Amino acid sequence: MTVPSLVRAELARLTATPLARLAFIALMIVPLLYGGAYLWANRDPYAKLDQVPAAIVDQDAGATLDGDRVDYGKDVAKEAIDGGDFAWKETTAADARSGVRNGTYDFVVTIPHDFSESLVSAQSDDPKRAELVMTTADTNSYLASTIAEQAGKTMRTAVAERVGKQAASTLLLGLADVRDSLGDAVDGAGQLASGATSAADGAASLADGTAKLSAGASELASGTASLPSQTAQLDSGAQQVASGASTLASGLQTAQQQTAALPEQTAQLADGASRVAAGNATIAGIVDSANQQASAVQPIDAAALLAQIKANLPEGVTLTQEQQDAITAEVGKANALGAQTKATLGDAQTKVDELATGSKQVSDGAAQLAAAAPTLSNGIASASTGASKLASGSSQVAAGTSKLAAAAPTLSSGAASLADGSASAASGAARLSTGLDEVEDGSKQLATKLDQGRTKIPASTASQRNDQASVISDPVKVGDDNIAAASNYGAGLAPFFISLAAWIGMYALFLILKPISKRAITAVRKPLRVVLGGWLTPALLGVVQMAALFLIVRFALDLDVVHAGSTVAVMVLASATFAAIIMALNVLLGSVGQFLGLVLMLVQLVTAGGTFPWQTLPGPLAALHFALPMTYSVDALRQTMYGGSFAAVWSDAGVLACWLLGALLVSYVVTSRQTRSRTLRDLRPSLIG
Repeated sequence: MTVPSLVRAELARLTATPLARLAFIALMIVPLLYGGAYLWANRDPYAKLDQVPAAIVDQDAGATLDGDRVDYGKDVAKEAIDGGDFAWKETTAADARSGVRNGTYDFVVTIPHDFSESLVSAQSDDPKRAELVMTTADTNSYLASTIAEQAGKTMRTAVAERVGKQAASTLLLGLADVRDSLGDAVDGAGQLASGATSAADGAASLADGTAKLSAGASELASGTASLPSQTAQLDSGAQQVASGASTLASGLQTAQQQTAALPEQTAQLADGASRVAAGNATIAGIVDSANQQASAVQPIDAAALLAQIKANLPEGVTLTQEQQDAITAEVGKANALGAQTKATLGDAQTKVDELATGSKQVSDGAAQLAAAAPTLSNGIASASTGASKLASGSSQVAAGTSKLAAAAPTLSSGAASLADGSASAASGAARLSTGLDEVEDGSKQLATKLDQGRTKIPASTASQRNDQASVISDPVKVGDDNIAAASNYGAGLAPFFISLAAWIGMYALFLILKPISKRAITAVRKPLRVVLGGWLTPALLGVVQMAALFLIVRFALDLDVVHAGSTVAVMVLASATFAAIIMALNVLLGSVGQFLGLVLMLVQLVTAGGTFPWQTLPGPLAALHFALPMTYSVDALRQTMYGGSFAAVWSDAGVLACWLLGALLVSYVVTSRQTRSRTLRDLRPSLIG
């Protein structure tokens, strides 16, 4: 028997009776039902999330931000309901909680009363996080809880972006204000530098002035050291002046009283002088007798005469120097006249005339003296008044000098303190000058640094700040750069469930297929032909199954396949490999091998990495991930369906081919043994048939 005849014989056996044909057809469609139904159910579950019932409870009381009333809870609820991601219903807390318990809602989002208050607290001294409370019940669906968690994260991201944008806008506006203020600060620092320059110049002048003040104060202190003794002497002299002025005033008052009758007396003198002149005229007549007596006349003593006149004057009346000189002169003339009379008796008449003339002059002088006497009396009165004022003023001067003498020690001590203080002031002024120089340098550096700081804050418009706030609040955008993308959730699961369907299809077919023909072993006795005949039957049926499954996946379910031909080739290779593996188990172990085929499928269901990354598996299962064939069929189908690496496809196909050849080799070895001898196990009927 040839290999094709072996295949035809087996197919004929499977379709020999209507019941056999029905069973054959049922087992052929098992992988189609499994793979197609499961992928149909999970083709795009996220597209119908808007039918998942969910409740939202808004208890937010709102808050005040920059004088405006905000209600973030209301905004979040409105955005969620308007977004339509789920079948949202806004309700009360009690209704929502009972709805989660009885399955009315899959999950509930509660916005607490302090939600807005917490969000705006970031700008206060007591910031705290806002909270969204997610209420779920795994009795409704565990995946519903997972979806609710993602919904909460989405809400959190949206709220964080909005609040972050608002906070960033406030921050950027504050930075813009800071930049403007820094410009003013730069101007102010420049003015400060200019003022510091002027102040430094003034401080230098102050230092010079205080140095001179210190020198002057030292001289003042030195000069005032003897001030107490000098002021004491001055006080003593002022007291003496006051006493003398008082005595003078008293004497002038007395003189005023004594000269009160002087005008009258001088008038009498003038009258007497006038009479003397008249008498001289009479004397001229008796010149002769006078000459006779002239020799007996002695010269007149002018000083005695003046003393006599002064003695005869009223008390308090004195002669002026002019009057005294005039009297002295007249006395001298009289003495001369007497001498002349004695000398020249012959010229008596002439001398008498001269005497008459002199008498006239005396009379005139006396008249002048009489006329001047009132003025002299008034002058004495004025002098008395002035002396009184002088006495009063000198008394005041004496009082002042007494005070000055009393204050002189304090002044001297103060001058010494002034000298010390001015020296300290001079030192401080010098330090001030140095410090202001440093202030000048520092203010210039401040202006420079402030200007540098201002330039580091970029100038921005309101539109630019809005764009910047958007970027700050949501700085990272995840770009879609999938180099091998599955079109939807179903396409993502397809490689795994196609591989499972291929294994299940082979497992189901071997329930009615004979791994090898015992009659062929006995009759043909060619193990390779027998093995190939036993394997080609399920392999060809697997091609039909995989072709039908591909049509369902690609066209009925409309899942995208990038490389259709390569995908079908991998599906056929996987099905043929699984057929060889299950056949080898059956040839080697019989019905136990068939059972192990089921166990191996269950193990690969876990280790193939079809749903979760294989890295999440426990250590022993992760090791099996690399050992079992379904891992490589899943990976190869991902590469061909999503447009991945053909190098990986060839590598995975190589591993599957190794499994295929290895399984056929095991079947060949067992079949080869059976062509030479039989064991009791070989003759015992199988539970499968």
